[in-house]
Amino acid sequence: MIEIKSEGIHNGCISIPGSKSYTHRALVAAALSDGRCRIDNPLKSEDTRLTAETLRSWGLKIDNADSEYIVHGVGGRFSPFTAPVDLKNSGTTMRLLAAAAALGQGRYVLTGSGRMQQRPMNDLIDALVQVGVDATSLTGNGCPPVMVTGGTLRGGRVQIDCHISSQYLSGLLLVAPLATLGMDIYVSAGPVSTPYIDMTLAVMRAFGIRVEQDGYHRFQIGGGQMYRAIDFSIEPDASNAGYFWAAAAITGRKIKVMGLDNDSCQGDIGFVDVLARMGCTISRDPDGIAVTGGSLKGVDVDMSRMPDLVPTLAVVAAFANGRTHIRNVSHLKAKECDRLTAITTELRKMGIQADSDADSLIVAGGKVHGADIHTYDDHRIAMSFAVAGLRVQGVNIRNEQCVAKSFPGFWETFGGLYEK
Repeated sequence: MIEIKSEGIHNGCISIPGSKSYTHRALVAAALSDGRCRIDNPLKSEDTRLTAETLRSWGLKIDNADSEYIVHGVGGRFSPFTAPVDLKNSGTTMRLLAAAAALGQGRYVLTGSGRMQQRPMNDLIDALVQVGVDATSLTGNGCPPVMVTGGTLRGGRVQIDCHISSQYLSGLLLVAPLATLGMDIYVSAGPVSTPYIDMTLAVMRAFGIRVEQDGYHRFQIGGGQMYRAIDFSIEPDASNAGYFWAAAAITGRKIKVMGLDNDSCQGDIGFVDVLARMGCTISRDPDGIAVTGGSLKGVDVDMSRMPDLVPTLAVVAAFANGRTHIRNVSHLKAKECDRLTAITTELRKMGIQADSDADSLIVAGGKVHGADIHTYDDHRIAMSFAVAGLRVQGVNIRNEQCVAKSFPGFWETFGGLYEK
């Protein structure tokens, strides 16, 4: 357990690691490429290491330096690997690599933690079956462990339901160019979290893949394409930037996160616009984006494009005047934990009225007091509620090591807020 110091922070500039979402996607695209790829400034966290290590077990040579990965692509021709691969609770790794396994040789089994074995996969499995892949949930409940037989990807027309996760579509998109027939993908529901689809497409196009799209409902990818070996640089992670912008919001300080700009495909960049509506001042400079806290007020906001920042927004809302209504976030129930329940439970422990229903979260700002925060082994709960400790005494974060999933150096970077 770690106790958050509330003696006050200073104005400052923060540097954060590369984007987790981009790192996952770049690793897969590089593995599907025709040669040596350099990935600069990747996030090296528990989740992204699981992606890299699984690809290594499938025959990829990946050189690991401090600030880069060198991936020697094999065009998706993965080696056989019969042992089950434990992906812990990394949903992105599970969904992207379940699709990628269809390009390999033999049978691949992907499993994970107890929570992972409760997280849905059936819509992706169904889509893979439509394009000729032998894929199944071994327990028959549509969740991991899943088994995928490589070498069976035919392609063609496919319909996919993405109302639970956009990662299903991202996995399908990434392997589509290597399918014999390509793919004509129709999205029957959703997709939620569309910026993550934009990131997938941006990576594919950077690696030389041609994709035609009609909004987010139809994607046409010609077969017989090959990912080109390139150098690819990862921009800072906007989800992780959100904790520091939130810190500025509730303390009245000015905090700049370096290296991010408005041209990013990351939907979480939009969090600064939400903070502006709540009363903060935003500065967009050539070297980064800064937030200066102000008198906060509640807002009514659709967070479907940036679900990872819902816990962070909920904490900020606790310090705002009035009610904050956070809409279109039902899919947070299927994350690393049931985040809607976790958020409301922990805010109530801090004296804040918080309620959720099937698709939204309502937080009434009020007098916040300290509490021991249960993190549910969820990195985003830990980091979001740490921010509250900057304003009130007695905030203790249990199982603080869970931040290693996405931001191993979080506590050191967070501690830098106190330095002049």
